[in-house]
Amino acid sequence: MIDKTQIIETVTERLTKLPVGHYLDLRTYKRNRSVIIVKVTGDAFLVIEDGFFKERFQVSSDRLKKLLMTLLKKEFPRSHKIRLYVMGKFTEEEAPTRKIILKSLSGGCMCTPHFGKGGQGDLKDKDATLR
Repeated sequence: MIDKTQIIETVTERLTKLPVGHYLDLRTYKRNRSVIIVKVTGDAFLVIEDGFFKERFQVSSDRLKKLLMTLLKKEFPRSHKIRLYVMGKFTEEEAPTRKIILKSLSGGCMCTPHFGKGGQGDLKDKDATLR
């Protein structure tokens, strides 16, 4: 576990030593959100964000630091310590996939959560259909 204030320096240092095709995995303490950094070439990286948002970025080494600062603010806003794993060869099968879990209401209806004005995740209605 690495302190959040030191993570960018640590990541850039580890990426210089990392072989092409291998990747780093940054995770929260609970391991429920992650940022994966794949070294594609000597100065090109694939960054996969899997947490509050799911996105992929292709960046060069000079733009990586700025992107990491932005992603750390988005994905790890209240974290003080971040897990850093140095992983082996990256394959697309290891890319994060997210399962959608739907909860049943008391009437047995399956609904998708709706984030409205309040942002509390309240359900639209009992007769909502799956999307």
